[in-house]
Amino acid sequence: MKLSRPASWFLLAFGVWSWFIWVTFVKNLWQDGSGLAFDGAGDPTGYFWVHLVLAITSLILGTAVGVIGLRAVRASRREEREE
Repeated sequence: MKLSRPASWFLLAFGVWSWFIWVTFVKNLWQDGSGLAFDGAGDPTGYFWVHLVLAITSLILGTAVGVIGLRAVRASRREEREE
């Protein structure tokens, strides 16, 4: 399958954006002082675990999408050099 150059860059940018957003979210989740992520004893709550799994899943999918975009960008550049 061949992706257009704009689509390739979009996928790559989406992968980078996912890492930026979700790493920031996990940092904020870890430092949560509102009582949602950690109970009074400092133990993680269900809220913490659900959102951590969500973040990990999003990082994995963002990485996969970013890799597809990176490969497509590299392929389009190789095609340009060969022409």
